[in-house]
Amino acid sequence: MHTIDLDTVEMTLDVMKYAIGRITNNQPELGSPRSEAELLEAVGETITPEGIGGEKAFALFKDVLVKATVPIDHPRHLAFVPAAPSRAAVLFDLVTSASSIHGAYWMEGAGGIFCENRAMDWLVSLTGMPKGAFGVFTSGGTAANLSAMVAAREAWRKKGGESRRKGIIITSIGAHSSIKAMAKVIDAEVKLVPTEDLMRGSELQEAISGMPPEMRECLFAVVGTGGTTNAGIVDDLDGIAEVCRKENLWFHVDAAYGGGALLADSVRHLFNGIEKADSVTIDPHKWLFSPYDCGAVIYRDPELAREAHSQEGSYLDIFKDEGARGFNPADYQVQLTRRLRGLPLWFSLAMHGTNQYKWAVERGITLAQQAAGQIQAHPDLELVREPSLSCVLFRRRHWTPSQYTDWTYRNHKAGLALVAPTQWRGASGMETVLRFCFINPHTTEQDISVILETLGD
Repeated sequence: MHTIDLDTVEMTLDVMKYAIGRITNNQPELGSPRSEAELLEAVGETITPEGIGGEKAFALFKDVLVKATVPIDHPRHLAFVPAAPSRAAVLFDLVTSASSIHGAYWMEGAGGIFCENRAMDWLVSLTGMPKGAFGVFTSGGTAANLSAMVAAREAWRKKGGESRRKGIIITSIGAHSSIKAMAKVIDAEVKLVPTEDLMRGSELQEAISGMPPEMRECLFAVVGTGGTTNAGIVDDLDGIAEVCRKENLWFHVDAAYGGGALLADSVRHLFNGIEKADSVTIDPHKWLFSPYDCGAVIYRDPELAREAHSQEGSYLDIFKDEGARGFNPADYQVQLTRRLRGLPLWFSLAMHGTNQYKWAVERGITLAQQAAGQIQAHPDLELVREPSLSCVLFRRRHWTPSQYTDWTYRNHKAGLALVAPTQWRGASGMETVLRFCFINPHTTEQDISVILETLGD
């Protein structure tokens, strides 16, 4: 399987040609999904005893299969939280894979981990957390949030927390779905502060004060959000931090989506208080232009994370030996085996410089404001709320939920755009609305106009 022959060389050239063509294309085809039956009919069985050959397999991928996917960096992909990895980061992701470096322990991956750590130094500096704070790259926000909450729970237990009862976490109803999912994994309960707007310190204090004593004894962490996925809302991080200090609670900030905005002078003040957090999640594969999958978790006191996550095993002992001493990423998050997810970010930062990153993030915020202006000028549209970070919520007057869904599928099938509806709890209750999320700096005002024109009569 590892023999280097002429076919392998030709396949390498084909793959590189495709990769270069793809990453230099700012207007890729907006693919759409096909059913499994349709795809099977189109490509046939691909895993066979004799193999179908690299040339055929690659042709099936680029001619059929990749067209049944939606490129996350399409300039009119404005649904969910899209991404726009830099060309430098994508190219270096190829280098990372080709280098076959195991990124769990310094003994095996010192050079690559060194590069990751330089990128992590920069992320920590964005938060303003004190000297000694540090973190590690993970597979994404869910793994980062999970790693942080495991560290928080173990720190609580070490201080005498009740280990035989479920711990309790408080967050807002606007928090990311991974908070509830993560709580299930660690068998913790989640109490929600009933606000989809920003969670204020006063509301958090009221929720805690209203808990019976037996529940308060099990409360060990608060999760604030630095940019909700649905609307880009940043919680009152400073007020929450003060409550957590007073109540002796672990303060985690989930800034998986919004953390990139720490770079933007125009909105940096919204994150005041993040420097007081005990842990922070940021996803470079969202608004810091890295390829999937690259999340990050940062700890105020990394030693607490190491105590919670460091794994023991006879075959792992050598990694703790003086001769192999160095920073071991596996000791600070839930995964042992890991690729060097932070390397593409490091290379892109080294190549472009942080000023280019600042411009690209500000561009997303500017696009949101420009979209809001076009929406306000449109006779059939209105804003649900003022844009926050790079998210814009708006409604088409008099539309039903099914009309929003039909419109989404119609534009997607036509290859025009992917914009999906969402739910928003306003003064009159829950309603279906539309949502833009701007990440790609190559999206234009004309792209916005083309999409909004399809919402007319």
